[in-house]
Amino acid sequence: MKEKNDYREKLLTVFITFFKIGLFTFGGGYAMIPLIEYETVERHHWIESKDILDIFAIAEATPGVIAVNTATFVGYKVAGFWGSLLATLGVVIPSLTIISIIALFFEQFQSLEWVGYAFKGVRAGVIVLILGAVVKMAKKGTYTPLTVLILVLAFGLASFTDINVIYLLLGGAVTGLIYQLWCSNKQITKKNDEVEK
Repeated sequence: MKEKNDYREKLLTVFITFFKIGLFTFGGGYAMIPLIEYETVERHHWIESKDILDIFAIAEATPGVIAVNTATFVGYKVAGFWGSLLATLGVVIPSLTIISIIALFFEQFQSLEWVGYAFKGVRAGVIVLILGAVVKMAKKGTYTPLTVLILVLAFGLASFTDINVIYLLLGGAVTGLIYQLWCSNKQITKKNDEVEK
């Protein structure tokens, strides 16, 4: 009975946490990253700091919104299927509700001058949130000359050409796999040479 109550409490915590993330974050999935990291790593200790970058990378590579994908992954890790379902619902419900209400009154809202000013302020805040998330994640990253080269090339190609970002992601993934296979092969060869000596 106690285990059942603990599990229900965990499910409720997961739902409330992601509901709060969905409710108080403007600017889409990337703006939610700092709040998701704070809630899952620092506050609830559901995810280790070293693993959150991998979760964000998988969530970004998976079809769908990064915040929803992250909520699903974290919810599943914390409380299985029901955790993933409630985390996903928690992060989606506030946005869906707010967007539905705004859609009803969009014409009236759009004509109000102060609404335009508010959106400009929100836009500036979102840029700061995203930059903060980039800087924080960059500090946790592991860098090699290859990763820096891929980063610079991907940024340049995404910014100054019409190449689809999906091709850049696939190119980075394939390059990383080939590099890791080459490193593994090199280590195996080195060990074999040491054994022969």
